[in-house]
Amino acid sequence: MLRRGSLAFRVLLLHAVALTITAVILPLILVWLLGREVDRLHEQTMRRQAKVIAQQLSTDATGHLTLDLPQDLRDLYSAAYGRYAYAVLDASGKMLFSSNGSSAPLLPLPKKNSTSALAPLPSRDLFTGEGITRTIGGQVLTIQVAEDLSHRDVITDDIVADFFRTVGWITLPILLLLLAIDIVIFRRAMRPLVEASERAAAIGPARAGIRLPAVVLPREVQPLVEAVNQAFDRLEHGYREQRRFTADAAHELRTPLAILNARIETVGSAHDNKDLLRNIDTMSRIVAQLLDVAEIDGMRIDPSEVVDLSQIAVEIIEQMAPVALAAGKDIELIGGDAPAEVHAHAEMVRRALRNLVENAIRHTAAGSAVAIEVGHDGSISVRDHGPGIAPVDRAAVFQRFWRGDRTRSDGAGLGLSIVKTVMDEHGGGIEIADATGSGARFTMRFRAARQERLSPQPTSS
Repeated sequence: MLRRGSLAFRVLLLHAVALTITAVILPLILVWLLGREVDRLHEQTMRRQAKVIAQQLSTDATGHLTLDLPQDLRDLYSAAYGRYAYAVLDASGKMLFSSNGSSAPLLPLPKKNSTSALAPLPSRDLFTGEGITRTIGGQVLTIQVAEDLSHRDVITDDIVADFFRTVGWITLPILLLLLAIDIVIFRRAMRPLVEASERAAAIGPARAGIRLPAVVLPREVQPLVEAVNQAFDRLEHGYREQRRFTADAAHELRTPLAILNARIETVGSAHDNKDLLRNIDTMSRIVAQLLDVAEIDGMRIDPSEVVDLSQIAVEIIEQMAPVALAAGKDIELIGGDAPAEVHAHAEMVRRALRNLVENAIRHTAAGSAVAIEVGHDGSISVRDHGPGIAPVDRAAVFQRFWRGDRTRSDGAGLGLSIVKTVMDEHGGGIEIADATGSGARFTMRFRAARQERLSPQPTSS
């Protein structure tokens, strides 16, 4: 599909303009050339007829000049036929013989060093023809043969008169055919560029190693492609260094935090160390999330991999139940009694779901429950009973380090950004809705490996 403003559209537009100009000018040139060729042939015919007349001129024994034409020539130059005329003049311009009985020459007399004259003399008839000069019996004679243009060859007139119209009708379909051929040619020629652009669109943090193919592209754009590939190399190198730094820093912080947590538990009373332990727990969670960010960016998704959302939900509940119970909250599973298989990367799904559950546990009210609901359409939801998320903030919550309440110090705003990254890599979606009663409901949607028509599962809170 040619789009306005594209390179192919511009080239085709300019080519169409060029073809249109050519289609107009070319017939005009051909008509001019055809008319010139007709005039040339007419001149040759007239000169040839003048030579035939000259061959019929002779002098008798007394030196008197005579013209003896055969019957066929008499008929050709007869007044009844009226198409051709001849005239024989002496050196002074005196008329010696004439087919129409006129004393005036048919054509202007030849100028010096010239053997022909095409411009007619003013008369009631328009003549055009040729004249030759011969010396017969010691006399210099001018033999003129002319044609009455009002009786010119009908076939020749039709050819000249109809040529432009005929060529015009032929040129229009040829122009359209050339434009259709051009579209096909340009589509084939632009196909490597389209494929290269599609390949460039697939380049991302998880596919930073993809490069544009320079070999199959036109030579004119190969320097640009090579420069773009070199820029991608530099970006990939910088991205890998940044990711390595994040992972290394997170690994290095994990051990000191664990040691610090153990020492604080052995020093002083539990009441005095409560705030310190809470801060260390927050720091440990941030470090774990930084590791998730670095590791998820390096994971590769196998399109053929199939995972069971129900099984992953059970695993996450087993991991997070102690955390929820310690905070005076509960966690439950809905709809996990049957397999719910989707095409996804198992570890990435685990980390995304764990971050949603951690976020829900922090925000749900004490004494309430966080619910994980597994759907059989490729979806899995996490619902809490917290303050919920205002509609104006629902797009911003997935940004890294975004926090709606800046006064809170129990998070860094990384968890939901990790969830969004996982869903983007899978080509899925993450939705936020108000939960029944109060709170928020986060739903991740994956591509289901198989569609099962089951009766709706009852929901409970």
